[in-house]
Amino acid sequence: MAIDPLVSSMHIASSGLHSQSTRLRIVAENIANAHSTGSTAGADPYSRKTITFESELDRASGENLVQVKSIGADTTPFRTEHLPGHPAADASGHVKMPNVDLLFEMADMREANRSYEANLQIVKQSRQMLSATIDLLRT
Repeated sequence: MAIDPLVSSMHIASSGLHSQSTRLRIVAENIANAHSTGSTAGADPYSRKTITFESELDRASGENLVQVKSIGADTTPFRTEHLPGHPAADASGHVKMPNVDLLFEMADMREANRSYEANLQIVKQSRQMLSATIDLLRT
């Protein structure tokens, strides 16, 4: 059974919407925790989360959909700051800070937002084309 190309495009775009939504959530978590240090002396701070995507074949429709492959932790070393009065400071007064770069996260958020909007536009256009096709068939 062949699937309609317009319906197929909506399925593919909706998988992109879901994946980019997850990506935006991860970026938001990273931004929210950009200053979250450990609670005890020498403890590790928040570790930046990363997301990986993969293409997955939907056997029922034959479509290649995008899926979240994994959510992991960035292995970039933590930076340290000299803050002797901080509860997470070690014996020398250094505090491990999260490996989150706000500029990088903002750029990632902008890219994910644009990808989300592009997928949303595909869904809108496909719906309009389906409606136009149905209207033509009625007359």
